Amino acid sequence: MQTCMAIAHSRPSEVALMSPSPVILTQDELKKIAAYKAVEFVESGMVLGLGTGSTAKHAVDRIGELLRQGKLTNIVGIPTSKKTHEQAASLGIPLSDLDSHPVVDLAIDGADEVDPYMNLVKGRGGSLLREKMIEGACKKFIVIVDESKLVKHLAGSGLAMPVEIVPFCWQFTSQRLKLLFEDVGCVAKLRTFSENGEPFVTDNGNYIIDLYFKKDIGDLGAASDSILRLPGVVEHGIFLGMATTVIVAGELGVTVKNNTFVLAANRTEGGHSSWV
Repeated sequence: MQTCMAIAHSRPSEVALMSPSPVILTQDELKKIAAYKAVEFVESGMVLGLGTGSTAKHAVDRIGELLRQGKLTNIVGIPTSKKTHEQAASLGIPLSDLDSHPVVDLAIDGADEVDPYMNLVKGRGGSLLREKMIEGACKKFIVIVDESKLVKHLAGSGLAMPVEIVPFCWQFTSQRLKLLFEDVGCVAKLRTFSENGEPFVTDNGNYIIDLYFKKDIGDLGAASDSILRLPGVVEHGIFLGMATTVIVAGELGVTVKNNTFVLAANRTEGGHSSWV
């Protein structure tokens, strides 16, 4: 499979490393540093994908600040969730959607996991479908994380890999997801609110099944395809070959890594991310 071969053999290039920080920073401070670094790539006149989550929130705040200062002009934002829409609107960022702007110049978003090949797990905040739609339409997709999000292989953190499903017969779909990865010790759990036990509902009116793996799931392309073939599944949180740049903030400074393969593919294909 071409996709998997590209994922396995296209290591990103590390292009910048800032000086070590003299002080110990909190995780949120590291997120803010990565977010502000990403916003340096934003130029006036751009259509921007605005990510969701605690790290992306800092980037959206910064874009709003630069607009107010007049350092950025003529920006159009496409938010990846209702929450980000509300945040961006409160900051005065002009907003639109993919119907009006089907090609996005740049998206900035966080990730729950990043592997050595810049493949991602996203969606623990519940916005994976809209994130994948918008970030899949980007010429450039910058991922911002602190170093705790780096893993040797996806789902290697032991935390959830989310799958968005339709509510109809959700238990049936959940069981099929579990059986799909039975050989790697998969546990499938419906995401619920801790205070009342009610199902978490996405912006699209769907449920989230969180998958937990005891072993490496192996071929990511095959895993992705297998999940998407199940009736009842809407989308999953495995983002393969989409990130063009990953900015990592850590105790030793900020590292910027570029995936030259994806950047080249985007230039060739007019804004569509592809490993093929």
